[in-house]
Amino acid sequence: MVTQEKRPEAEVEPVEQIVEALWRVRLRLAWSGFKRNWKLFAENKIGLMGLGIIIFFVLLALAYPVMRTWGPWQDGTIYDPVIGYDAPVEDFEIVETEAEVLDPDTQMDAFTAQLWCFGAVAGDTCSIPLQPAPPGNGHILGTDPLGRDIASQLTFSTRAAFMLGLIAALVTVVVATTVGSIAAFYGGWIDSFFMRLADLVLLMPLIPILIVMSGLWEVTLPRLGVLIGILSGFGGTAIVLKSQALSVKVKPFIDAARVSGGSNMHLIFKHIVPNVLPLSFLYMMFTVTEAVSLEAVLSFFGLLNVNMSWGLMLQTAQTQGYLRTGLEFWWLLIPAGVAVTLLAAGFFFVGRAMDEVVNPRLRSR
Repeated sequence: MVTQEKRPEAEVEPVEQIVEALWRVRLRLAWSGFKRNWKLFAENKIGLMGLGIIIFFVLLALAYPVMRTWGPWQDGTIYDPVIGYDAPVEDFEIVETEAEVLDPDTQMDAFTAQLWCFGAVAGDTCSIPLQPAPPGNGHILGTDPLGRDIASQLTFSTRAAFMLGLIAALVTVVVATTVGSIAAFYGGWIDSFFMRLADLVLLMPLIPILIVMSGLWEVTLPRLGVLIGILSGFGGTAIVLKSQALSVKVKPFIDAARVSGGSNMHLIFKHIVPNVLPLSFLYMMFTVTEAVSLEAVLSFFGLLNVNMSWGLMLQTAQTQGYLRTGLEFWWLLIPAGVAVTLLAAGFFFVGRAMDEVVNPRLRSR
């Protein structure tokens, strides 16, 4: 009787060791590529400035729950960005007639006092809520015309801006990368269909389209992010990524994968898409910039169903008549306006720096 000898473990272990070694090699290559790309990115001062701006707004977004839970904003009736109210009070001494008013900042005649304190007579004190209140008295950026804290609104809206930008960017990357890769791989009528669709999207102005959609349907931040992502993904971004996919399609490893029996879907999603993704992430940054700006525009026009955002802060100042007062009520305009500008600029600067990392021609320069 012939007995089959058991294979020693030494013959099995090398396979596991090879698999583990492959993962280590891949990690080392990934880490080496990251360090090389980071070195190229760090040489661009504008990119570092943009990254610093983004990190600042990330910290600003994280500051809101910290301030509301453990910080000085725990009183929800005052520092809630939507329903909060805390208008400082100005006290006026009531005098008999207007001729007796010696100091308009501290005195008020009895006739005028009836508009604010009904039944008050000379000698009484009339307390008038001051709103919008300037910075101070527990509100580092003052209050808006409704008595709500500007700093609380600013930090609360930062999270909404990041959520909108992230949704729009991810949808854009998925749609544009898929459309561009499929159009480049198949060509023919499929390529013609997607490229004519991209031309049609580019011909249509984006803001009027979103305004019309906002008038027809209820548009929330997630829906707006999806809309921006779809329109951007089927537009110019798809054309650029299709050009990149065409250069990948003619590479020798694509032919090798096809000869080895790889299906069309395997070639597209395992070989073409991964090589297009670096350029996709570059345009992802530009999509965030566009999304933040569009949200501010739609909120300013009152067409976006959102509790609070930077655009809604500007819209509140406009509807209350403070938009044409110059810098007298600067805290109603500058914080929100600067926030929109800086965050959009931050992602744009990072995108410009990433362009030098992704684009070999700029990299060699």
